[in-house]
Amino acid sequence: MITHNDSTHDESTERALGNHPAAPHRALSPLTNAEAAHLVRLSLDAAAERSLPATYDGAANLHLHPAAVSSPGGGSIAADLGVRSGPDAAASMVAGLSNLARIVAGERRDRWPQAVGEHFDQLAATLRHGPPPLPADPERELFQRLTPSNLVQPSWTGQAPEFVPGLLSVPSTYTDGTITMYFDPSDLGMTWTEAEQAGLRNLRGLTDTVEYAEHDGTIVAVLSGSVFTASRALVLDTVLRESLHVENPPYGVLAAMPVRGLLLVHVITSLRVIPALGMMLNLAGRAHATEPGPLSPGVFLVTGDGHWHPAIRQPEEGRPPGLSPALLTLAQQLGRLE
Repeated sequence: MITHNDSTHDESTERALGNHPAAPHRALSPLTNAEAAHLVRLSLDAAAERSLPATYDGAANLHLHPAAVSSPGGGSIAADLGVRSGPDAAASMVAGLSNLARIVAGERRDRWPQAVGEHFDQLAATLRHGPPPLPADPERELFQRLTPSNLVQPSWTGQAPEFVPGLLSVPSTYTDGTITMYFDPSDLGMTWTEAEQAGLRNLRGLTDTVEYAEHDGTIVAVLSGSVFTASRALVLDTVLRESLHVENPPYGVLAAMPVRGLLLVHVITSLRVIPALGMMLNLAGRAHATEPGPLSPGVFLVTGDGHWHPAIRQPEEGRPPGLSPALLTLAQQLGRLE
């Protein structure tokens, strides 16, 4: 690993660039190898300008060195800036570039320095001053949030329930562009149940921007509007009633939470659920691969009684992926009605 102070054509750049500049980068999707190398150079420069000397690990992370960085500390609070302690906290902190890659991918190249600078301004402030102060009124300020379990230290997740495979539900706040998750709500003078109830109640009070994707008569609702839109899956009954004007659909819905700002829903009324599943797999997969805040590429069947099931059966030895048992049973039921 070579720091930013070496030649711009250094080992860090080579490892970001790879042998084929126009090919997709393996870790900094959706950037090409050449774009990833440019992002790494910008990030090393931005970190250095903010007295955060760093090295690049050749994958998707900057290692920030502690001579100029002090950790905010506190194992129960996590700021959502892609920063985590290294294996030896005294040696480095790790700042992931994956989310930043997704942000700049949607911008013109001449705007990348500004976007990278803003990201490292926020990162530097958080590292020096710690996460935002505790909420003055957690009953009103907490929002329950979905977060990938593989991005959270296992020692923090004892109380956080798994909503669907790979996604945890955690009380959080959103302050000045920073999401802070509270894995131990006793920091707020609350039990887990009290914090979760407040988070869900406030989540119900949010609103959605609703658009529709349509193909050959099959319709999928595309909801957006905030960093908590995907987390509104936790209060799906409210979303259906207030945003989609649907009450208790008897056959349930398909739902997907590919990234934090996007929720996809198809209300099941017929065997159009099958082409809807194809649409949603395509939309969710593309968003999960390219947009900031990836959560899950999966599509789920939510039955009329509110239970969540994977819509797709995972491939097994000798068996390709297919409809999950729950969705296959529903499709057979719908087929008998047509």
